[in-house]
Amino acid sequence: MPPKVNPLKLNPLQLKTLVLFQELARYPETSQVQDNGDKLLTTLPRPHGNHFHVGSKVAMTKDASGLTNPAVWVALERKGLIRAVFPHAVTLTVDGQNYDVGPTGAILHGSDH
Repeated sequence: MPPKVNPLKLNPLQLKTLVLFQELARYPETSQVQDNGDKLLTTLPRPHGNHFHVGSKVAMTKDASGLTNPAVWVALERKGLIRAVFPHAVTLTVDGQNYDVGPTGAILHGSDH
């Protein structure tokens, strides 16, 4: 039997935010690998219009409210998925990088520019 998707029962906003953190962690332009495998996210996206760029993908601004929501960061940190100094810095733990968020197509889209 495959592992259960979302075993920590993250709510939809927490899941969306984790998806964005995971995507940012994939690129050296937006993250730095730490000695223990965690990734310090060095650049959080800035929306322009109704979207913003996350690595080679695009996300809608409406899906990113968790990036500026301290309660979301606290919940993700409590579950061991990030270490945070809201709103200045976030480190995605190895557990956070590997957490199965399920399909991401509803949040991350291919870029057209």
